Amino acid sequence: MSAPAANAPRPRFAGRDFFAVVFGLFLGLAMVKFGNPVILDGTFDPITSLSELWGNPWPAHWGNRLLLPLALAGGWLALTSKSGWPGRRWLWWLPAVWFGWQLVSATQTVDRTLTATTLWHFAGCLACYFIGALVLGRKRALRLVLAGVLAAFAFCLVRAVNQRLFEFPHDRQVLIEGERAGWTNFAPDVFQDLKRNHFIIATNGVDVANPAMLEKLRKGRVHGTMVYPNALAGVVLLLWPLAIVLAFKSAQTLRFPVHAPVIALTLFLGGAGMIWSGSKSGWLIALAISGLWLFRLNWPKRWKWMVAVVVVGVGLGLFAFRFHNYFAAGATSVGARFDYWRAAVNITAEHPLFGSGPGTFQRPYARLKSVDAEMARLTHNDYLEQFSDSGVIGGISYVAWIGCLLATLGCRAWRLKDPLPLAVFVGLLGWFAQGISEFGLYIPALAWTSFSLLGALLGVMGNRR
Repeated sequence: MSAPAANAPRPRFAGRDFFAVVFGLFLGLAMVKFGNPVILDGTFDPITSLSELWGNPWPAHWGNRLLLPLALAGGWLALTSKSGWPGRRWLWWLPAVWFGWQLVSATQTVDRTLTATTLWHFAGCLACYFIGALVLGRKRALRLVLAGVLAAFAFCLVRAVNQRLFEFPHDRQVLIEGERAGWTNFAPDVFQDLKRNHFIIATNGVDVANPAMLEKLRKGRVHGTMVYPNALAGVVLLLWPLAIVLAFKSAQTLRFPVHAPVIALTLFLGGAGMIWSGSKSGWLIALAISGLWLFRLNWPKRWKWMVAVVVVGVGLGLFAFRFHNYFAAGATSVGARFDYWRAAVNITAEHPLFGSGPGTFQRPYARLKSVDAEMARLTHNDYLEQFSDSGVIGGISYVAWIGCLLATLGCRAWRLKDPLPLAVFVGLLGWFAQGISEFGLYIPALAWTSFSLLGALLGVMGNRR
């Protein structure tokens, strides 16, 4: 066999393939280390040791610095490959209008520090969207990106299961035993750290384990590598459909003794993460998506409707059983969200043109909140927050961009026989639906991954059109 010629041409997408691998590893790192909202960037203690570097979340501005060279490299690849925009022009004009108005709104902000942090994050979201559309919009590149993302997703879920089965019960028992021993079994620096993080509080001059923390650990609502349980539910909504499809497709290349455990582990980790997160909205959205997916199957229509009714009925029954204590107690978090949303509407009415400034909801909310309401830093509704933070133009441009894009991608993905693009779309649909009651747009791990997949799916669909 003759040796290959020295000047043999390289594969057409070799540069894109390498970039896709690196970018997937970056998104995986974001899933593990950038799971906190960007507006909390200045509230955490600085990382001062290797153990903290390994075990603690990283500040969001570190992620911006890592993303910047990747965005420049992605821009260079897009220019040199001369790849055209894969969708209609308004699918890049709308995000440009949205971000442009964020910059305009920033000139009237009530808190320049919060706004600057938020703008850097939004710029990262936009960069991920365009990188996905112009560089990663090939099926091969999408698969390479997903390798790093799904590896981090598995790590996040394993961490969540460990929290439920081992970490939280152990921590609760340690606090109880520490209180019984008068905290003599803790080193002074550990004791002070627990007090600083409110695991230990002073009651009548005596240091005791915080009852709220003990109850939180007893409930065992897991969060994995995210900031809190509902954010973990957002990760599951976004990536679990993808993981399930790829697990079942492994049957084409792996033997039964291998692919059967892969499928079982994928179903267990995702289901456990969703259930143990205790997210009510996540549960209902996952149930709706499951019903939607049933109509994709090649069954008689009557069977589809029968199975869908059974699935939804059983799911709602389990939901009522799982959360009956929560609703019996008055569904306090639902009432709190209504207060956030009421305040967001009032802020929009007070500042209809510019809003209060990107990322600044907490400033006017401190003045507008109900007397008995808990303080909140974000609106718990990504769409309303766009209106309250950047005015009517910012809100309408964001809602129009996401709504039109999801409608376009959904129509295209539904017609394909390949389940992978549809799984990407279903995950994105679930995550953006959760944005009605959560703030995933402001969490880099979720937002950067979502907008990257959004752009990549647009590229895949556009190239198939």
